[in-house]
Amino acid sequence: MPIAERILPAIRKTSAVLPALFLVLLPTAGLAQISLSTAVNLAEKSSPGVRAAVANVQHAVAAVEETRDAYIPSFQVGTSPGYAYGFPLGYPALFSASSQSLALSFSQPDYLRAARKALNAANLNLKDAQQQVALDVALDYVELDHDLAEIAALDEEKAFAARLVSIEQDRVQAGVDPRVSELQVELTAAQADEKRIHLQNDADEMRQKLGHLTGLPTDGLVTVTNSIPVTPSFSTDAAQSAPESNPGIAAAYANSQSKFYQAFGASRENYRPTVVFGAQYSLFSKINNYNQYFRSFQYNNAAIGVQVTFPLFDASKRAKARESTAEAAAAQATADQSRDTLSEQTLLARRTILELGADQRVAEIQSELAQEQLKTVDAELTSGPGSATAQPVSPIAAQKAHIDEREKYEDLLDSKFSLMKVELNLLRMTGQIDDWVRSSLKQGLAGPVPAS
Repeated sequence: MPIAERILPAIRKTSAVLPALFLVLLPTAGLAQISLSTAVNLAEKSSPGVRAAVANVQHAVAAVEETRDAYIPSFQVGTSPGYAYGFPLGYPALFSASSQSLALSFSQPDYLRAARKALNAANLNLKDAQQQVALDVALDYVELDHDLAEIAALDEEKAFAARLVSIEQDRVQAGVDPRVSELQVELTAAQADEKRIHLQNDADEMRQKLGHLTGLPTDGLVTVTNSIPVTPSFSTDAAQSAPESNPGIAAAYANSQSKFYQAFGASRENYRPTVVFGAQYSLFSKINNYNQYFRSFQYNNAAIGVQVTFPLFDASKRAKARESTAEAAAAQATADQSRDTLSEQTLLARRTILELGADQRVAEIQSELAQEQLKTVDAELTSGPGSATAQPVSPIAAQKAHIDEREKYEDLLDSKFSLMKVELNLLRMTGQIDDWVRSSLKQGLAGPVPAS
């Protein structure tokens, strides 16, 4: 069954399924949780780009059938009754039937190969469109998950900052600390508020994008962190083979091969015969007095035979062949350029991943260090300093340790998000983004249509 016949009914049913699905996902708190794989599945069903790619596959399937069916005889029936005065100018047929088909053509096999390659390119373009949708959803989903996690950390930081401001206000009123100390902690609290507003706005934007992609309502849309698979490690061989595994590049080369077959077929239309089979039957009438003008008039007439055409010279066909050859060469050059560009982008992405991986490791160590320092501060607040001569930990130092730990954790979240964005783009380049998303998806869209 062609992919279009499997996908289009699901697309038509999407509008009826989504409201019920959203009600199932809607908890009592007014938040709608959706997993990454479900979001991608819904987006691929409603994506205009995927629907257009499905239509192109249908067009390519029909083109293959049209080219192949040229060898199947066509049948027509009709009638042409009439009246003429004097010598009959035509033959009035009460009933006629005719059949015609291509019997031999040196170009038609190449045209059929071209159509099959075009179908292969359409299937690859469909896969490429699905992977682009998967990347778009994954990037928005991961960013929303990052925003929500960092907002939660900022809320904790704001609580510590508010207590610190309260402590400093009391100390300033008591004359212990100068006004500048209070302003410094107020600045810390204001910066946390500023960052939270920015993250909240970004989260709302990601919700809107996901809503447009999936068709779900955007209010209260939240992620399921556990549904985000771990990104795989990238080997050097996998990165070098990215142009071959990328469906977009493969589609470009399949398209160029289709055009080369088309050009070769056009060039073989010159100086090679074409044989067409034909048959016809007519039932004549006497309304035009055929029996008065022809000695051997008969009602039933039939003819069968072949028409052989030898094209000795046709300037337009020769020009058409040159035109098709130039188009094929241009398609090949475009495919080569896209392959080289993707290879450069893949190399850059791998180098960027190495740099961001090192940054993430630094952020992890800094976060772990801040956690250990916080544990020491909390222990000293609970049990006192370990030495009698050591200074006790002040409430201000304790709150600052908590704030510093949250800030280092937020930096770690930012570094992880930056790394994952590049990793997702590299997965897209190497043609693995769809498999990565669907590692937790139980049911997805059907595969491409095989060339017949």
